[in-house]
Order: sequence, then structure tokens, then C-alpha cells
Amino acid sequence: MINKILKFQSKLNMKFKNKDLLIKSLTHKSYSSINNYEKLEFLGDRVLGLIISKKLLELFPDEKEGILDKKLASLVNKNICFEIGNNLNLDKYVLIGSSKKDMNTALKKIISDCIEAIIGAIYLDKGFEQAEKFILKNWKNYIDSSYDIEVDPKTRLQEFSLKKFKSLPIYKTISNTGPRHNPMFKVIVKLKDNKFSNGLGSSKKKAEQVAAKKLLKIIDNELAR
Repeated sequence: MINKILKFQSKLNMKFKNKDLLIKSLTHKSYSSINNYEKLEFLGDRVLGLIISKKLLELFPDEKEGILDKKLASLVNKNICFEIGNNLNLDKYVLIGSSKKDMNTALKKIISDCIEAIIGAIYLDKGFEQAEKFILKNWKNYIDSSYDIEVDPKTRLQEFSLKKFKSLPIYKTISNTGPRHNPMFKVIVKLKDNKFSNGLGSSKKKAEQVAAKKLLKIIDNELAR
């Protein structure tokens, strides 16, 4: 176990003062019901969210809150953590009980959780700056790609409605036709000033997005006059 930990330390390019923290961050509860990563994961999740939020505010100081929320959600999630865990070959270092080793779905979640636990361990052992350095190094490519993220029509319409009317758009499904394997939903969306539009889609969510997009176009055309 010690050799494993020493190898992983060199992979992280850092040396822990309290190696028990690092061991715990790599230990699943199936291996130890007491000394496992769960509390470190809880902490690491919060540290990750804080550091990514801070970076997004630095990069996009004039961006709207809704867009920042969307960028944050695209960067702080289990899929990204799993990809970073894979980049670090974390499956070679995680301590898992034999009952979990052959379960691919479980292993994906474990690796993702461990990344957050490692962040928590770095924060406790080496402080905020080192945790920030680790996150920004490993999340760099993902942060760079966040420049391309756009806000969907439904979110944009919600922001417009809240700003102008202090109320949310109202969506209502007015029909659901077609066979079960190929349904067609029709949805209407209305604002407080009674402007409305409708949309069709193969799901309720898709129909809502179409309706929101059409209503935004009506609003944009009116503002352009």
C-alpha cells in the first residue's frame, strides 16, 4: 500500500505531510467502512466548486449569472471528474473491496468520487493554493472549452422574464399526439404581458425549447423596430 501511495504522490508532483489523508482519499468504503474517502469527497466537492466558480468570474467578469451557472455545471460534474481520474490512471491506485472490482459502473463513480476526495485531501494537507493549482492544471482543457458554451433558449427566456416582469414564463402542454414510440408534443409558453408562442417536439422538453426560441425571436424583432 505504501509503495502505491508513494507512486501516486509522484504522479501528483507533491509530497503529503499527512499520508493518511492521501490513503483515505483513495479508499472506498468496501475496503474500509471507517477510514474511507466519503467525508473528504464532501469537502473536495465544495472546494472544486469554489475554485472553478472563482476562475469563471475571472475569465467572464461581465457574463450573466445563468451562463456562468451553465459553465459551472459543465465543469463540476461526475463525468469530468471521471475523465480526470482516467488521465491520472486512478484505477491503479484506488483501494476497493473485492466485491466492487469487477463492476464497471461502480468503478466509474468510485474514480469520480476519489478525484473530489483527493482535492479535499490536498486542501487539508497543503492549503487552498495547492488545491487551486491541482484543479486548474487538470481542468485547464475543460475550462478552455467553456468559452463555447451557449445558453439554451428556455434559460434565456427565463432570464428575460425575471428581469422584466419578476416572474417566470408559464409553459403548458396543449397536446400529445402520435404513437407511444414516436410521440409529438405541442407546448405553449406565455409571459406576463401575454406574449406567447408554441412549439412542437418529440418530448415535452424539446417542445418547450422550440416554443421559447420562437418567443425570443418575436421579442428580438419587436426590440429591433
